[in-house]
Amino acid sequence: GGTMCPSFQATHEEMHSPRGRSRLLLEMLRGEVITEGWRSEAVKEALDLCLACKGCRSECPTHVDMATYKAEFLAHYYEGRRRPRQAWSMGRIGRWAPVAGALPRLANFFTQTPGLAALAKRIAGIAPQRRIPAFADVPFDRRHRPRRGSRGPVLLWADTFNNYFLPETAAAAAEVLAHAGYEVRLPQLRLCCGRPFYDFGLLDEAKAALRRIMQVLREDIEAGVPVVGLEPACMSVFRDELVNLFPDDGFARRLAAQTHMLADFLVREGYEPPRLEGVRALVHGHCHQKSVFGMEAELALLRKMGVDCVVPDSGCCGMAGAFGFDADKYTLSMAIGERALLPAVRAADANTLVVTNGYSCREQIAHGAARQALHIAEVLRLALRGELTENTSSAPQRDDAVRA
Repeated sequence: GGTMCPSFQATHEEMHSPRGRSRLLLEMLRGEVITEGWRSEAVKEALDLCLACKGCRSECPTHVDMATYKAEFLAHYYEGRRRPRQAWSMGRIGRWAPVAGALPRLANFFTQTPGLAALAKRIAGIAPQRRIPAFADVPFDRRHRPRRGSRGPVLLWADTFNNYFLPETAAAAAEVLAHAGYEVRLPQLRLCCGRPFYDFGLLDEAKAALRRIMQVLREDIEAGVPVVGLEPACMSVFRDELVNLFPDDGFARRLAAQTHMLADFLVREGYEPPRLEGVRALVHGHCHQKSVFGMEAELALLRKMGVDCVVPDSGCCGMAGAFGFDADKYTLSMAIGERALLPAVRAADANTLVVTNGYSCREQIAHGAARQALHIAEVLRLALRGELTENTSSAPQRDDAVRA
């Protein structure tokens, strides 16, 4: 719970609620009160603070999908117009991250050196208070070596964030899946799910990315190979946006049906996780995971391990992918985080694990609460290795640790 319209919860302004935005969109389509159509500044202003969290999709009585409306509106609004710099720096991250990831030391020199980092943030439209994530020395897809498994293959979707910035998360998932008996494969080509395109209203580019995915994955999907993912924002594309953008494509529906979050897949397959005693975890659900997949499997798996799970009514973390990085959205982003999640993390004792799967959620927690959150894949791997005990700190250090 608590995901319902984080921008309204923070601003208490009707125009920043699903009802207020829906009313403005309806008036725009009728063309009586709002006469500028897709160029309406009033509608743009109302949608500008929408985090595209999908909370309204699952929690609003009418199941209004404001994230979809926002993407559609932005596509029309910017048609023939110059887009904001964030659309290039963050909306097209799937294009430039592989280039920068191939030269991580050079990329990090420009983004981590204090003076140069400040300049990079100004150019990209990133809030000066934020840290630009550092590229890992070796991305996951360059270090992964498939091993045969007795239970058949799975396709691990190593998304842009976990591949280039936090490869230890993807490596942990691969280790857990291999331990469960699966042959862990990666897609034959480097692919982006299209989520950043979609959220910035770059719908043609989002569709092109999804067509490419369906082409590259076709053989595996037709063979019934499951796709297992780590980042809720990416996996929700296959379950939601993919079938909306390609409603008459049977293969799109099949890919959606074969897409799973890691915990959902393991629970479905009857995985017996390692037992833990005396371990407590504060569990925060990424908005897209709560809306599209649910948190039931995640919590069931942790509790089956013996973990004492605390689930605060934390709503949205406030980061919402690129939203919280945006210089114009930083204040609202932090206000949303401070509503519930960040105080709950700060109040948790040092031996309580902080568990969340969203890359942006982990960034927000590191930035706003100075705690290193773990993906459930990392919790499972630590348990498998016997490195998680009652006295374990909530921030076992890793090579690519997110730092505040």
